[in-house]
Amino acid sequence: MNEATSSAVAERPVTQNDIDQRVLDLYDEYCHGRIDRREFLARAAAVCAGGLVMAQALMPDYARAQQVSFTDPRMKAEYVHYPSPGGNGGTMRGYLATPAGNGPFPAVLVIHENRGLNPYIEDVARRAAVDGFLALAPDGLTPSGGYPGNDDDGRQLQASLDQAKLRVDMLNGARYLKSLKACNGKLAATGFCWGGGTTNYLAVEMGADLQAAAPFYGAAAATAGVPKIRAPLLLHFAESDPNVNGMWPAYESALKSAGAKYEAFVYPGTQHGFHNDSTPRYKPDAAKLAWQRTIEHFRKYLA
Repeated sequence: MNEATSSAVAERPVTQNDIDQRVLDLYDEYCHGRIDRREFLARAAAVCAGGLVMAQALMPDYARAQQVSFTDPRMKAEYVHYPSPGGNGGTMRGYLATPAGNGPFPAVLVIHENRGLNPYIEDVARRAAVDGFLALAPDGLTPSGGYPGNDDDGRQLQASLDQAKLRVDMLNGARYLKSLKACNGKLAATGFCWGGGTTNYLAVEMGADLQAAAPFYGAAAATAGVPKIRAPLLLHFAESDPNVNGMWPAYESALKSAGAKYEAFVYPGTQHGFHNDSTPRYKPDAAKLAWQRTIEHFRKYLA
């Protein structure tokens, strides 16, 4: 390999294929708060040659991941506040992205992972807006001062909140979004990781007030509540995600028993978090296909 080729390889973005599965598994533990950053890095360094470099490469790079600029003329983005009775705070802050042109528009609630409203989730809201949806991404960390600018602190802050009240804060965000004049009265929800589980929760809690839902690798709804679901579900799963996938058989059985409308996809060769394009777990083809299916699902049921 000549010097130019070696340099090109060194400069190319690290992908999932460059990282040992054992390091990916440790990163999943770290992302879900089961080990801290120091333990993640130490265990990754011990598990294989180059493990520490692989672990460091997995840390998010939000600048590289941006797909839709906040100045994109196809939409307008702003921060808003909404009342949240029964939640962790009386008032919540969210990121509202409105399509260009004359509304009203169908609306989508975009629910963050377990670390607050980071730049990736804001970007997803903008993506929904340029696809024609009024999108609100609430920041569940508002009562703690908001997303702190890094995921480690954000994860700790979110874990410290009352989790039942945090879900109520998202429920109030959905109700606020649907009440806006710019909304045509049709509402969908999507979310990732913790947000995927909360999307399933909203499908139960909102019943017929939610017109569609598309959770990404989220925890299943409690089976006792499944008969309340009226929104057609589009569920996205990673192939390598035992913690989430282990919940699916019982959830699917409950959906079938309740006569719920649903469709589920497992994306080959993917890890939990494959839609998040700020880390090497991102799988471009799978992420694009899952998002395309999500937009088509929402257009079908929010028309």
